[in-house]
Amino acid sequence: MSADAIPIQQTALLLCDLQNDFIHPDGAYGKAGQGAPAIAAIPARVAPLAQAIRAKGGWIASTHFTLFTGRNGEPFIDPHLKTMRPFLKKGDFVMGSWGHQVVDELAPSDLPVEKVGYDAFYATRLEWILRKVGIRRLIVSGIVTNGGVSSTVRGAHVREFQVTVLEDGCAAFTQELHDTAIAALRPVAEISTVAKELAKLA
Repeated sequence: MSADAIPIQQTALLLCDLQNDFIHPDGAYGKAGQGAPAIAAIPARVAPLAQAIRAKGGWIASTHFTLFTGRNGEPFIDPHLKTMRPFLKKGDFVMGSWGHQVVDELAPSDLPVEKVGYDAFYATRLEWILRKVGIRRLIVSGIVTNGGVSSTVRGAHVREFQVTVLEDGCAAFTQELHDTAIAALRPVAEISTVAKELAKLA
């Protein structure tokens, strides 16, 4: 069955890690000067599609990178992540915090799921909750294309979800990384744009 044949009621827009701590200037990455114009532009570009999907009876799902905490609220940070992002500190990406939430332009999420790694299906309830509400197709937007997006799309593919990746609804820290990741996803997902998906809903 083609992606177009799956009804909107069985479709979810999956927002990968579009959280305040990643995107907002006052978030963990923003305060550390870690960002890119392409990443900052995603919420406003994807917002009309999110609104249209809600209006048509579809779902909004979201993955939330999470730093779980131990005693005294100290975060568990994997060594490789600490090396890559030494600015991460106590209070960043904590469940229930402002930084952990989806950015305002895309909120609210119907199906929020916390995750600890790149693939949002790894050690999470994402597949369980998608199956519970009858989701068969995912339209994927988020960051970064070569990290969490790519891993999650491949995770969805092997679980036999129909997957559409929004080429202009995803971003990486460089255009080259984004383009290479999109090219590598073509065998496992439909590559589309926000405008094309809006036209289908219209």
